[in-house]
Amino acid sequence: MVRGGSEPVPVVLGLASGFPAVPCGSTMVEVTVTPQSSLADRAVQVVVRGLSPSQLVTLRAWLTDEHGERFQARAFYRADEAGEVDAARHAALGGNYAGVWPMGLFWFLQPDNLFRRLVKRDVAGSPFLVHLEVFEGLCLVTGPQDKLLAACTAERWYVGPGVQRVPIREGRVRGALLLPPGPGPFPAVIDLFGGAGGLIEFRAGLLASRGFAVLALAFFAYDDLPRTLTQLDLEYFEEAANLLLQHPKVRGPGLGVIGVSKGAEVALAMATFLPQVVATVWINGTAFLHGNPLSYKGLRIPPIPYYTERMLFTELGAMDNSAIFADPRDPACSASAIPVEKIQGKVLFVVGEDDRSFNSKLFAQLATARMRQDAYRLLSYPGAGHLIEPPGSPLCSVSVLRGSPRPVVWGGESQAHAKAQEHSWQEIVQFLELHLGPAASIKL
Repeated sequence: MVRGGSEPVPVVLGLASGFPAVPCGSTMVEVTVTPQSSLADRAVQVVVRGLSPSQLVTLRAWLTDEHGERFQARAFYRADEAGEVDAARHAALGGNYAGVWPMGLFWFLQPDNLFRRLVKRDVAGSPFLVHLEVFEGLCLVTGPQDKLLAACTAERWYVGPGVQRVPIREGRVRGALLLPPGPGPFPAVIDLFGGAGGLIEFRAGLLASRGFAVLALAFFAYDDLPRTLTQLDLEYFEEAANLLLQHPKVRGPGLGVIGVSKGAEVALAMATFLPQVVATVWINGTAFLHGNPLSYKGLRIPPIPYYTERMLFTELGAMDNSAIFADPRDPACSASAIPVEKIQGKVLFVVGEDDRSFNSKLFAQLATARMRQDAYRLLSYPGAGHLIEPPGSPLCSVSVLRGSPRPVVWGGESQAHAKAQEHSWQEIVQFLELHLGPAASIKL
């Protein structure tokens, strides 16, 4: 996990990288990624040199995840008069994207197999290795007949140098604490995901690399926690918050919470009932209990009704859950509302308007209508889907979900979603720093 502190250098095609440079006219073709080693949420520069003026080439990026699934993206470019292709300056002519997208080869990766989601599972052990290749001409499907002109490999890390990962198994709390290097104290954040359960750490690793002490918190389907979620016991999350604030490297007195989907619902409940939560990031969730009741010190909030007969199915058999819940504006649902008017801290609502899991825009509007005007900020992105993640995470519009009998539709349009992820991530980091205090970002 701890790597050397020397400045990353471009990887240039050559014998040392395992791919011989290929002559093109009187020059040698090379492709570089700068920096070669970088955090997954940071931009890199992709440049091809040594081509003939106006030469048509295909740029392809691919990686293999920890489950052996391959993801790839390709785009077609025409070299300029100097024989160069610079993804930051030149427009792709087609492929998985068109136009000027400096990070297009990373942001528009797609799985070779249906219903796969790109998630880094072992954040501390190794990076994703993204292989970039340049082929002569237009290659719609890469095969042995295609002429490889240049290639290189880029490392995309989810933790920066010196970030420490500490497994957490104290009291009832289960998860992993990711700490920036140094003595601290650091602003603290609890990171929550949704209906898949388990422990997901890639966002926590990136936040720790930006100077936050982050507890990636599991709340079911992990270790000795319940395998399925039957209710939200808010006292469990209160125990986790207190545990984090007691850490000697954590700067209190308050902390932040970030959550997506079911995790956003939990985050909003924590902001409502736990005074130590002073900054909350809600990403595409609800403002009502759904699926499970909430219990906290004798209080019980029932879930809104849902109707499985309203479930929709795509042509490929994936489930679209966007219509199964009762309309939260129905007076019969009022008892299921999280009493967000009690929130004393600040909340950042992040909405993907093409969310096919919940009507997140409606839930955000219903919540903010009951909150003080100075208690929240709302970011709403047309064309973005349910799984709004840090930049570098390609759009996943449909995927298998643990515990679901069929793949689940998440929604989203690739280019709008990519822009939403880039913008919202910077806003999220700034929001947390504003309300928790400055954090020291790691350079990589």
